[in-house]
Amino acid sequence: MYFKKTIIALTGLFLCLFLVVHLSANAILVLPEETARGLYNAYSTALRESPLIKVVAYLLYLSIVLHVVYALVITLKNRRAKPQRYAVNRHGENSSWTSQNMGLIGTMVLLFLVVHLANFWARIKLGMGDPVGTDVQGNVDVYDVTYTLFQNIYFVLFYTLLMIPLGLHLHHGLKSAFKTLGFYHRRGLRILAKVSLVYALVMAVGFGVIPLIVFLK
Repeated sequence: MYFKKTIIALTGLFLCLFLVVHLSANAILVLPEETARGLYNAYSTALRESPLIKVVAYLLYLSIVLHVVYALVITLKNRRAKPQRYAVNRHGENSSWTSQNMGLIGTMVLLFLVVHLANFWARIKLGMGDPVGTDVQGNVDVYDVTYTLFQNIYFVLFYTLLMIPLGLHLHHGLKSAFKTLGFYHRRGLRILAKVSLVYALVMAVGFGVIPLIVFLK
């Protein structure tokens, strides 16, 4: 069990770092279209053609798979260990709603991830769906894929609302990851709780607002 939790913690921290980079790149989308299109497509092309980034990408895919699989295994094991629901349940007095419902929250995040990969990764990387054109510089027009998707209000609402469970997941997960890895300094944990909250808010609001800004362009 400890090994699985350690893998979840390490992969989770790696994914948290990836989200910072990903949000930084997505911030380009809020710029005026004549600027954003060239920058975003050039950035995407540079990432796809970089040997180093290709290695990081494989680590990212592996981290996602391990994080999801081991989290699912632990969740199912915990449920089997507590098959009965007691008439009086004081579990909430010792843990937050988020910690008690990480399985549900994680499932919602996984749903978002599947939809996200289907709309972007599968189409751009695997060539599935409608073909993706190129811009005037000859780069794959990833900006057009993103802009077109976020002109659909249903996708915009889906992406924006699903940032709520993502934020909850990040807030709880970041704190838990350090505890799993043995960080129990009392004052440090208080600081970590605040850092986790700020991080989760920035990620959730950042990723949630960008689709709305693109929609309103």
